[in-house]
Amino acid sequence: MKQRAGQIGDKLTSPADIEGNPPIAAETQSVVRYSPLNAESPVAALAAPVTLTAHTYVRSNFEMPRLDYTTHRIVCDGAMRCPGFSSMEDLAQLPQRSVIATMECAGNDRTGIRPLPGGEPWNGGAISTTRWTGVPLHHVLDALEPNEDAAAVLAVGADCGAPADATESVAFARAIPMHVALSPDTLLALTMNGEPLPQLHGGPVRLLVPGWYGMASVKWVAQITVLVDEYAGYFQRQRYVYDDHNGTRPVTRMRVKSLIVAPSEGNVVPPGDVTVWGWAWSGEGKISEVEVSTSGDGQWYAANLLPPESPHAWWRWEVTVPLLTPGRYVLRSRARDSSGAVQPDSPVWNRLGYGNNAIQQVTIYVAP
Repeated sequence: MKQRAGQIGDKLTSPADIEGNPPIAAETQSVVRYSPLNAESPVAALAAPVTLTAHTYVRSNFEMPRLDYTTHRIVCDGAMRCPGFSSMEDLAQLPQRSVIATMECAGNDRTGIRPLPGGEPWNGGAISTTRWTGVPLHHVLDALEPNEDAAAVLAVGADCGAPADATESVAFARAIPMHVALSPDTLLALTMNGEPLPQLHGGPVRLLVPGWYGMASVKWVAQITVLVDEYAGYFQRQRYVYDDHNGTRPVTRMRVKSLIVAPSEGNVVPPGDVTVWGWAWSGEGKISEVEVSTSGDGQWYAANLLPPESPHAWWRWEVTVPLLTPGRYVLRSRARDSSGAVQPDSPVWNRLGYGNNAIQQVTIYVAP
């Protein structure tokens, strides 16, 4: 760690055509909004255990900052004995770790909630599984020597703007509990799928918090602050919160959920045994069970589970079901995790439309 220098969140620009920043195309991603860019992964691209970078979903709250790898610094301050800053070269010299993690946007499947909440109209493609490599955050914290009463770590991004319901411009920032920050798999990620982290996905450095919804994995990290009290910033108290009849509380870990990859929506298959497969994930525990239904009468078929690529990656499941009579069928998948949580039949409503993990359905046809 180096002595403090410069201003917090210095934004040093690089050319607009950043190397490693592939353009968005219809065949690689489905654009939800162009400015700031928000785009979904196509279902067909999710067939791979690890999602290609070009297919990985993009979530942006503000316009993308342009940061230069050679000059960017992370300011480190707060309840610590050794405040200062860390350059990208500093991080590159620390021990590196690779983590394959499934990451889902907290607003994924918002369009399935009724009445429809405001916010980005995500369908089901704000989900990807990626190999991240970087420095475990605890190595940086060890050098900073947090105070004994440190309770949380705040990550502040270089992206900022003025939300419609805010009184002033704010930077994107989220805090995580200290025990989560100290996990060996919580990273300051520098590469994505073996390549330098594209600026579109938070380069040159982003936070990775496995098991949590994507808002915790702050992109374009410009500041790390150790806190002794709860953080009460805009994206912790006004956005990325569950606001319902139980009150208001921050969104944290991913709820148990499953996705049918094949057959896909509208497929026509011959009569007989049909193999249905997909993915299941949860931030609260291991996947313990996935079942598939072919109708609405409550009959469920138990699927086989395949081991995940890593403890933080989704589980592949598959099951063969008999579809002998020509006609239309509605396939549904339902996952359960080791905490006992199970996907609900219907979305759990909340004002901002976060955490929809309701059972999804795919309609297919059996040909005569």
